[in-house]
Amino acid sequence: MASAPLIVPERTESTDDVSELDQVWNVIVWNDPVTLMSYVVFVLRKLFGHDEATATKLMLQVHHEGRAVVASGPREKAESDVARLHAHGLQATLARD
Repeated sequence: MASAPLIVPERTESTDDVSELDQVWNVIVWNDPVTLMSYVVFVLRKLFGHDEATATKLMLQVHHEGRAVVASGPREKAESDVARLHAHGLQATLARD
């Protein structure tokens, strides 16, 4: 029995040429010495819809490690999330995944 010939699809674009719109951006919350831990949990639940356990885990990561990625997505959404966190008094930035 003869096997079917291997068909290799033509390469049309480089995998290195990923559009900026296709890239994932992380929203990072940074630790600060002033904000109450309970308030951080409240904000994460309110803005991102995290449940109590997830928001608490993220808050503890911020507290112990100095930062935590709280959301990911396209750049415009990440920028909007950072602005919303700033409006709630939290220090936040975005970074490429």
